Amino acid sequence: MLCEEKLEVFENGFDDRKFKLRIEFYGKDARRLLLAVIRELYLPDYGEDYVYPFECAKEHWGIYIDPGEIVAEEPDFSPVKFVNRSVLNRLEKALKEIDAPEEVKERVDIERAEIVKLKKTLLALGKDFILDERGYLIVFSKPSARELILKYLGMLDGA
Repeated sequence: MLCEEKLEVFENGFDDRKFKLRIEFYGKDARRLLLAVIRELYLPDYGEDYVYPFECAKEHWGIYIDPGEIVAEEPDFSPVKFVNRSVLNRLEKALKEIDAPEEVKERVDIERAEIVKLKKTLLALGKDFILDERGYLIVFSKPSARELILKYLGMLDGA
């Protein structure tokens, strides 16, 4: 669905040609997080009152979220000091259980990713993906999107 001249929203993500950014998720539902990202991207253009691309994406996905429910947080994670086989196995198991196309899974290089602990979960942070041990895989087209996504991790179900 086209929500803005250059913003296309689809079932598991969005493609924004204005910002040259594509974000997709696999596994558990991460649409609330994507709504927060869309709102932040377009807030400067629309102002606080009514961010049309955000409202359009909400309607398309059938998610009713008030802008006041969107909370940006500085992620409070700590680096995993010793990345051993056990840690890698946990993340590989999470990736294996996520329903994603094989070519997407092949792009996820856990061994080269930065591995951090967030509350009760492990995250593998790559230059174009975030894998959450709880069953979320978020892939994106620009490395700069990683910080924006991390800012809204609290929007994930049960975060």
